[in-house]
Amino acid sequence: MSFPTQITVSPVSGSRQLSLFIKLPRILYDGLPGYCPPLDLEERDLLSPKKSPFFEHGFACYFLAWHNGKPIGRISAQIDAFVLQQTGPRTGFFGALDTAEPACIAPLLDAATAWLKTRGVERIRGPWTLNSNGQSGVMIEGQHEIPMIGTPWHPTSIGPAIEQAGFQKAVDLLSYRMETGPQAERANQIPANLRQRLGSITMRGLRPKHIAEDAEILREIYNDAWADTWGNVPLTSNEVRSLLKALKPILRPEQYVLAEVEGEPAAIALVVPNMFDVSKDLNGAPSPLGWLKLGARILRHDFHSARVVLLGVRKKYLGTALRAMLPVLIIDELMQRGHVLPYRTIELGWVLETHEGLRKLIERIAPTPYKRHRMYEKTLA
Repeated sequence: MSFPTQITVSPVSGSRQLSLFIKLPRILYDGLPGYCPPLDLEERDLLSPKKSPFFEHGFACYFLAWHNGKPIGRISAQIDAFVLQQTGPRTGFFGALDTAEPACIAPLLDAATAWLKTRGVERIRGPWTLNSNGQSGVMIEGQHEIPMIGTPWHPTSIGPAIEQAGFQKAVDLLSYRMETGPQAERANQIPANLRQRLGSITMRGLRPKHIAEDAEILREIYNDAWADTWGNVPLTSNEVRSLLKALKPILRPEQYVLAEVEGEPAAIALVVPNMFDVSKDLNGAPSPLGWLKLGARILRHDFHSARVVLLGVRKKYLGTALRAMLPVLIIDELMQRGHVLPYRTIELGWVLETHEGLRKLIERIAPTPYKRHRMYEKTLA
């Protein structure tokens, strides 16, 4: 399979091909060292137009690559109405890029680019599935590290093949592994009276009887904190509600960290248990017995790792001591809650390599990123 001319790329048509598109990575990567398939059910929630809240403000086309009647790759092309409202070139995305054959990358990108170009897109970025609030980047480093929920896995051949297809690096996203326990707590040690010196700061968790209200607080702080950041797309109320609804079986109040200053919500973090801890031996499509095993593991909360999926501090604190210290206090709170929750490892991910302030805070505890994902872009003629 050396020649791209032997590869055909066509849009996904019908529910059967959509199902193939969703499960294709676990077919392509089966047996590759370090790969662990996510549950097909989770991927369907992410990609299905009937289930994903992305399609309330965006639209997409999915493509499959074929060789001799066999599917060998996939890609999505998508446009987000929120992004088109931003200043600068009209930007569209590619995402869900998966193949074990590097020669397949260029035809897949050509198909996505052609679809976007006919819709007036002037710049293409990716991979995002389906925008910056979903799975992001091509895995460049970390293929043999622990698999983590919401983190895409790719063989090392994909990044160079994207560059050979005419795309350039835009930015790297870094992930850090924070081990809980006494050593990490000492590395993040803060003065006992710091909160009092900074003002009246309190921490609380999720209120089970007020999930909708707490979801809206999370959305407001996150959108305010990351507005104008590279690639950012604001979260909608429905996206946050859908996220918390999907997490409901595994969500505990301690996984939601809200810092309030003088009674006003100021900073937020949401920690998600790593579903791979309980599903990695079920191969993505559990049998009836497998679903029973999965349900029992979730009820017992048999998780030993987790990921911070949302973290933000309100912009009003820019230039103040609180802006620098609130993330430190939130990390400290996560560590304290580690005595209640069973997580031995917490991943702090999707940190822009250019975000030096946040990196310095994290690298006090975890000096070196353990995973690296790369975003690419290309200006269209």
